[in-house]
Amino acid sequence: MELTLAGRNALVTGANGGLGSHFAQTLANAGANVAIAARRLDSLDPVRDAIAGRGVRVAPVALDVTRTENVQAAFDQATQALGPITVVINNAGVAVTKPLLDQTEADWQQVIEVNLNGAWRVAQAAARHMVKHGEGGSIVNIGSILGLRVSSQVPSYAASKAALIQLTKAMALELARYRIRVNTLAPGYVETGINREFFASEPGQALIKRVPQRRIGKPEELDGALLLLASDAGSYITGAVLAVDGGHLVNTL
Repeated sequence: MELTLAGRNALVTGANGGLGSHFAQTLANAGANVAIAARRLDSLDPVRDAIAGRGVRVAPVALDVTRTENVQAAFDQATQALGPITVVINNAGVAVTKPLLDQTEADWQQVIEVNLNGAWRVAQAAARHMVKHGEGGSIVNIGSILGLRVSSQVPSYAASKAALIQLTKAMALELARYRIRVNTLAPGYVETGINREFFASEPGQALIKRVPQRRIGKPEELDGALLLLASDAGSYITGAVLAVDGGHLVNTL
């Protein structure tokens, strides 16, 4: 089977960010109509403009993953604009980086509310939507290798991504009967506009040396894994965690 999404309707959360924007464009390049979602509609203008002219439809949708009613409304708007959604890239996420002893309860709650509770709201709404329309589908939760290993100063982020992996497996088990696949894509360190300056610094260079390939990834190096999990090419894959990390997980140092 080919890595194509021609004729499919997809929704990408956090589509205004570096990876979210890239994921939305990757799906569009593969032939999918794409609902791009973020809290602020105006932040989606560059993504909409980047996809326009590629022969697919693009629909900006306001979505705050911390509000249940807003999540449902976003699916309703996306369906009105495109038709039944059969691919969901559950990408919205945040991080608070500071030493464990300095983390506040508000820091913890902020990250868990978006990365775990928000991902749960979107995944459940997606599953209900797919069951209702009876066409099956694919939910790709965007995790991290920090859900499988740890790093300092991001306790809430690591905990949220580890929990997301277990949520993925639980959903995959229950939703297989409805022809809905649920998987986690777990990127390693990937260069974006937000972290480019850090990876050029001395601490960033030291981190890169712990990656067996001695480099960080590029967003486009996630494309193959994303399309495999989203398309029929991965029709027998569910409940899986696919790490794309240059071998970082196999380095125990």
